[in-house]
Amino acid sequence: MPQIPLHYVDLRTFCYATEDEKRVEQALRTFLPGGETKDADEHEDEPFEIERTESEGHYGDRILVLSARVENADDVRHVLSRLADLESFDTLIDELDDRVTENTELFLRLDKQAAFEGDVRLGEGITFRGKVEAYPAKKEQAVENAEEVLERLRDEEP
Repeated sequence: MPQIPLHYVDLRTFCYATEDEKRVEQALRTFLPGGETKDADEHEDEPFEIERTESEGHYGDRILVLSARVENADDVRHVLSRLADLESFDTLIDELDDRVTENTELFLRLDKQAAFEGDVRLGEGITFRGKVEAYPAKKEQAVENAEEVLERLRDEEP
């Protein structure tokens, strides 16, 4: 895949007071470069940076927001390659018109529990937001670019 038509990908999840922070981080790292193996060459020394922000729930309970922005083209390719593992990948492509906004952003919600186990499924818990390159910056062009990259991903999978 020579060119990636995404400026960046943001991944975000919440860690509620009843959840184990390390497990939630592990679920998020399922999508990040170096997250699935300990010996990834470019991320051997330092894991991909995850930002942590503390918040408070309605009843005063602690909520930790874990987020990461992936901007490097090779790292974005990695995140997209993880999406190719979706069982419902063809459905995702069919739903692009509903998943791309007027601001040329692609939104997905991924299953946090499945991600903890190393699986990739649409569901609840992890938000994926990718800024799709589109010139002119119109939704129609963004949908077309996103469809092109996802179809290339699907065709590359063995």
